[in-house]
Amino acid sequence: MGLSVIILAAGQGTRMRSKLPKVLHRLAGRPLVQHVIDAAKALNADKIHLVYGHGGEQVQAAIADPALNWVLQAEQLGTGHAVQQVVPHLNAADKVLILYGDVPLTNAETLKELVAIQDGKDIALLTVSLPDPSGYGRIVRDAGHRVTGIVEHKDANEAERQIREVNTGILCASGADLVRWLAALRNDNAQGEFYLTDIIKACHDQGGVIHTRHPASAMEVEGVNNRVQLATLERAYQAARAHALMVAGVTLRDPARLDVRGEFQHGLDVEIDVNVILEGRVRVGDNVRVGPNVVLKNVTLGDGVEIKANTVIEDAIIGDGSDIGPFARIRPGTVLAGSVHIGNFVELKKAHLGAGAKAGHLAYIGDATVGERVNISAGVITCNYDGANKHQTVIGDDAFIGTDSQLVAPVQIGEGAYIAAGSTITKDAPAEALTICRAREQRSILGWEKPAKK
Repeated sequence: MGLSVIILAAGQGTRMRSKLPKVLHRLAGRPLVQHVIDAAKALNADKIHLVYGHGGEQVQAAIADPALNWVLQAEQLGTGHAVQQVVPHLNAADKVLILYGDVPLTNAETLKELVAIQDGKDIALLTVSLPDPSGYGRIVRDAGHRVTGIVEHKDANEAERQIREVNTGILCASGADLVRWLAALRNDNAQGEFYLTDIIKACHDQGGVIHTRHPASAMEVEGVNNRVQLATLERAYQAARAHALMVAGVTLRDPARLDVRGEFQHGLDVEIDVNVILEGRVRVGDNVRVGPNVVLKNVTLGDGVEIKANTVIEDAIIGDGSDIGPFARIRPGTVLAGSVHIGNFVELKKAHLGAGAKAGHLAYIGDATVGERVNISAGVITCNYDGANKHQTVIGDDAFIGTDSQLVAPVQIGEGAYIAAGSTITKDAPAEALTICRAREQRSILGWEKPAKK
């Protein structure tokens, strides 16, 4: 027996007051529906059917996943009608799990338990008890506490509205029974819609049993209908991630001021200060310290790295023992070897710096290969763009680039070269020489002796 998953994602989401389909609004950096798709994949489902409608082209463009079977619901006539559109694609022998594209936090383990308890003609239904169940369909039980049906809030009488156990809409049934029950749905209700919930009564009337499970937290089954609910779920998600990180040994200076928007892998004794954002894939080694107001996106940090306040790093690799910032910007394609120092207001782009290299402040190094132990002084710029193309700057080991110098690429600075402050270098500078450019003159002094540290 296989498993098919149906994800209902056709609603317009008018209360979001947005041109963007509701299921594409982001939680933790990913579309709402992507969280649901990932949960379905964690179940090793044989097929995942995604029912789309409003903004369908946008949804398909944003979720380009070959594992999905896209099913159009041209008219939105209720949840039962939405599932009916998938009937031609269902295997009668499969279990069928129904999920919702705007309910992003359902845990895969909760869903595995739900699928496991479904058997034969029975239905496995996820329910939750709420202090205020207004607006939700109520779970109706008989004297033996067996579920007999679900009544929608608008159709419920006063006694039924006192029931606190409500329907989440998430259920699992056999494909053959689901198809039969769907064919018998009627829309003679206050909304004039085909309710999926009516299959619960059909199952009971035909001798089936409705097994129920509750999620570990009500947040698992909370849906998003407006921006307030979206923000509430965002904080719930982040609180859970922060709790898990602290349990795993990460020190968070304030768990409420961390946002993880992707995959985060860490070593031992990692410390993260306030207002840090981790996006994409972030991997950090042991003894890493991340200062306040830092953004890391698709970054690898080696052991002993320190990222100081207000630094932004994207698509870069930072080697062991390096320190970055404060107020540094490391752009995509940058690779730093070990013990590199990047100071305040330094920007790097597609720059490879060797071990022990330093750029202390106020410099731009782009499209450059910088050797080991190179010193890049304040105000240095690699002029890498000629208005049409980017060009490379190569700086050899142990070179010293003086304050306020411009290296006009393509250009090479030899090993041990010393570039005098204020120079505009347009020609290759030889190794072990002082190169000075004043006004229109550039000359190299061979045999020049470096200044000795006092």
